[in-house]
Amino acid sequence: MRRLLTIALMLLSLSCLAGGKGKEIKVLYWNIQNGMWHDQGNNYDDFVAYVRSLDPDICIWAEAESRYVTDTCTKLKMPEDQYLPWNWDVLAARYGHKYSLIAGKRDTFPQVITSKYPLRIVKRITGNGSDIIVAHGAGWAKVDLGKGKEINIVTVHTWPHKFTYQAEDRDASAAEHGGDHFRATEMQYICEQTIEAVPGAAAQFWLMTGDFNAISSIDNYHYNLPADDTAFLVHDYVRNNTPYIDVIERLYPGKFQKSTLSGRRIDMVYVTEPLMKRITSGNILYDGFAASTRDPRGKAVQNFCHPSDHYPVFITFKLK
Repeated sequence: MRRLLTIALMLLSLSCLAGGKGKEIKVLYWNIQNGMWHDQGNNYDDFVAYVRSLDPDICIWAEAESRYVTDTCTKLKMPEDQYLPWNWDVLAARYGHKYSLIAGKRDTFPQVITSKYPLRIVKRITGNGSDIIVAHGAGWAKVDLGKGKEINIVTVHTWPHKFTYQAEDRDASAAEHGGDHFRATEMQYICEQTIEAVPGAAAQFWLMTGDFNAISSIDNYHYNLPADDTAFLVHDYVRNNTPYIDVIERLYPGKFQKSTLSGRRIDMVYVTEPLMKRITSGNILYDGFAASTRDPRGKAVQNFCHPSDHYPVFITFKLK
């Protein structure tokens, strides 16, 4: 009897210790290229299996809209022939997520968040209606993690081109680095509308992620560009004006991690210090289903990739 009591106390002690380690939260971000064009003809079965294998608690998807007929670059009739973004709730349920919302959408390149935990939109950001345009839109949502814990998630997907938005002379605009300046304006506006608008945000849980279409000066040991290159404007703004920390750079200082098949790191996960302290791992995933290859038909399908031209970013953190 005494032995059984001892064993019971040991098990109780181990249970308490395990509980004290905190709840693990896994976050997956991925630009899935045209609404996972690669797998839409397969009923998204391989995509769903891959996400289920990672078992994320929160997913943030960029380019989360069906745009082309399977295996072609023929545009779908919109919205009648589009499966995504209108059916993200159905697709997310297949990998275990009960909640979903469109976070940012101005055109056909929205960002979508899905989650095991309740979430709500705070603000969708498209510009100020006059001189500032957020090309693909951005979003700010909150995820309720329970026990009074919530995380602010900001999604972005900035302008991708070398020339500015709606440039009349694209070559001249590109020569003047119009695209870099346009992206920087987008980034400043997004930050002003989200984390910079909240007093005490630096002490809260904030995460900003997406396809920034811009490289960071922190990686310039890899790019070897002039220190004042306009290509760095977007991330220089974030680094110099917000409390955000670049998770991958913090975890792998001086070890370049590409996020696209082209070899650039333009997909970032930024967090505030309270969340950074709780991060237990962070990786860009290159293997298995996520391994990126260029479609051999080249320009015939606009140089699309399989399954995407971007790689997923996967981070985990623990709540106390």
